[in-house]
Amino acid sequence: MRTIKTTTGAEIALDGDLITLLETLYEEVTVRLELARTFEDMMREIHFLADQMTEEERRTYLVESLFLNTVTYENERLGRYLKKLASVAKDSAVS
Repeated sequence: MRTIKTTTGAEIALDGDLITLLETLYEEVTVRLELARTFEDMMREIHFLADQMTEEERRTYLVESLFLNTVTYENERLGRYLKKLASVAKDSAVS
Protein backbone atom coordinates (compact mmCIF):
# COMPACT_ATOMS: atom_id res chain seq x y z
CA MET A 1 0.00 0.00 0.00
CA ARG A 2 1.30 3.40 -0.98
CA THR A 3 1.60 6.30 1.44
CA ILE A 4 1.70 10.05 0.98
CA LYS A 5 2.76 12.73 3.45
CA THR A 6 1.25 15.96 4.69
CA THR A 7 3.29 19.16 4.67
CA THR A 8 4.14 18.39 8.31
CA GLY A 9 5.42 14.90 7.43
CA ALA A 10 2.50 12.82 8.74
CA GLU A 11 2.06 9.69 6.63
CA ILE A 12 -1.30 8.65 5.18
CA ALA A 13 -1.84 5.16 3.79
CA LEU A 14 -3.79 5.32 0.54
CA ASP A 15 -6.18 2.45 1.18
CA GLY A 16 -9.34 4.22 0.00
CA ASP A 17 -10.43 5.09 3.55
CA LEU A 18 -11.67 8.67 3.35
CA ILE A 19 -12.18 8.93 7.12
CA THR A 20 -8.46 8.34 7.73
CA LEU A 21 -7.66 11.13 5.29
CA LEU A 22 -10.19 13.47 6.96
CA GLU A 23 -8.92 12.67 10.44
CA THR A 24 -5.34 13.35 9.36
CA LEU A 25 -6.34 16.68 7.79
CA TYR A 26 -8.13 17.61 11.00
CA GLU A 27 -5.13 16.72 13.17
CA GLU A 28 -2.46 18.21 10.92
CA VAL A 29 -4.25 21.43 9.99
CA THR A 30 -7.08 22.25 12.39
CA VAL A 31 -5.55 20.95 15.63
CA ARG A 32 -1.99 21.93 14.78
CA LEU A 33 -3.14 25.50 14.10
CA GLU A 34 -5.22 25.43 17.30
CA LEU A 35 -8.54 25.83 15.44
CA ALA A 36 -7.27 29.05 13.84
CA ARG A 37 -6.90 27.55 10.38
CA THR A 38 -8.25 29.32 7.33
CA PHE A 39 -9.94 28.09 4.19
CA GLU A 40 -6.64 28.68 2.40
CA ASP A 41 -4.70 26.61 4.96
CA MET A 42 -6.97 23.61 4.46
CA MET A 43 -7.11 23.97 0.67
CA ARG A 44 -3.32 24.23 0.46
CA GLU A 45 -2.98 20.97 2.41
CA ILE A 46 -5.66 19.20 0.34
CA HIS A 47 -3.96 20.27 -2.89
CA PHE A 48 -0.60 19.12 -1.51
CA LEU A 49 -2.07 15.67 -0.80
CA ALA A 50 -3.94 15.44 -4.11
CA ASP A 51 -0.80 16.34 -6.05
CA GLN A 52 0.89 13.23 -4.60
CA MET A 53 -1.91 10.91 -5.74
CA THR A 54 -2.24 9.11 -9.02
CA GLU A 55 -5.27 9.77 -11.19
CA GLU A 56 -6.84 6.50 -10.00
CA GLU A 57 -6.25 7.35 -6.32
CA ARG A 58 -7.84 10.78 -6.79
CA ARG A 59 -10.81 9.12 -8.49
CA THR A 60 -11.21 6.67 -5.60
CA TYR A 61 -11.19 9.45 -3.01
CA LEU A 62 -13.52 11.64 -5.08
CA VAL A 63 -16.07 8.83 -5.26
CA GLU A 64 -15.76 8.21 -1.49
CA SER A 65 -16.10 11.94 -0.81
CA LEU A 66 -19.18 12.29 -3.00
CA PHE A 67 -20.79 9.30 -1.31
CA LEU A 68 -20.06 10.62 2.18
CA ASN A 69 -21.32 14.09 1.27
CA THR A 70 -24.49 12.66 -0.27
CA VAL A 71 -25.26 10.65 2.87
CA THR A 72 -24.54 13.69 5.07
CA TYR A 73 -26.76 15.88 2.90
CA GLU A 74 -29.59 13.34 3.01
CA ASN A 75 -29.31 13.02 6.79
CA GLU A 76 -29.37 16.80 7.27
CA ARG A 77 -32.45 17.13 5.06
CA LEU A 78 -34.18 14.28 6.86
CA GLY A 79 -33.31 15.86 10.21
CA ARG A 80 -34.85 19.19 9.17
CA TYR A 81 -37.95 17.41 7.90
CA LEU A 82 -38.35 15.46 11.14
CA LYS A 83 -37.95 18.67 13.17
CA LYS A 84 -40.63 20.31 11.05
CA LEU A 85 -42.96 17.35 11.57
CA ALA A 86 -42.34 17.42 15.34
CA SER A 87 -43.07 21.16 15.40
CA VAL A 88 -46.32 20.67 13.46
CA ALA A 89 -47.32 17.81 15.77
CA LYS A 90 -46.53 19.92 18.85
CA ASP A 91 -48.52 22.87 17.50
CA SER A 92 -51.45 20.55 16.74
CA ALA A 93 -51.34 19.07 20.24
CA VAL A 94 -51.38 22.53 21.85
CA SER A 95 -54.36 23.70 19.82
